Amino acid sequence: MDLEIDNLACRRAGRMVFRDLDFRLGAGEAAALRGPNGVGKSTLLRVLAGLIPAAGGDARLGDISLARDRGAFQERVAYAGHLDAVKPALGVAENLAVWAGLHATDAGRVAAALERFGIGHIAGHPAAQCSAGQKRRLGLARLLVIDRPLWLLDEPTVSLDAASSALVAELVREHCAKGGMALIATHIELGLGAGPVLEMHPPQVAGQAAEHGDAADPFLEGAW
Repeated sequence: MDLEIDNLACRRAGRMVFRDLDFRLGAGEAAALRGPNGVGKSTLLRVLAGLIPAAGGDARLGDISLARDRGAFQERVAYAGHLDAVKPALGVAENLAVWAGLHATDAGRVAAALERFGIGHIAGHPAAQCSAGQKRRLGLARLLVIDRPLWLLDEPTVSLDAASSALVAELVREHCAKGGMALIATHIELGLGAGPVLEMHPPQVAGQAAEHGDAADPFLEGAW
């Protein structure tokens, strides 16, 4: 299964964030998403996650079209945004159990994901008591619980130490080795080796749009 982006565009608050975007990501590939701040990297990831609408063009995963069947497209995507989508009132394991239930995946994945991210020892702790790095690892652990072919990662190493950042890179490599794909917006070198790069540039229109959060986006608010 490949990701095909064809003439994709997004408009926010009446301004064009990006347009005429074309890109292909093959099975087993991890691509870096690069460009200056405000060019639309986070917005692109949210569009591909089905969280905000495109203004034109399309993206396809195999024969599934984002424009024609957003729900089916979303079922093939795992998105990790700037915020961790962690419910502080729930326990660490409970947070992942909710995701396992929502996506009808094996509950056994929860314990395995927590152990892989080094937070199995705090499985019963309230998420509110976790450090920023622990919350980040908990949010990223969702990737292992819901098991989707396309990972969309927005600055995944924020709040992580060097060892945890290396783990993220290791997991991306493992995911791709199994035929998965990853599109990663990051300002640091993850050590994934040579791979495709999607370089974004401001659209050639008057009044460029900076990236802003969408109040209706549950991932941005950590609500789901």
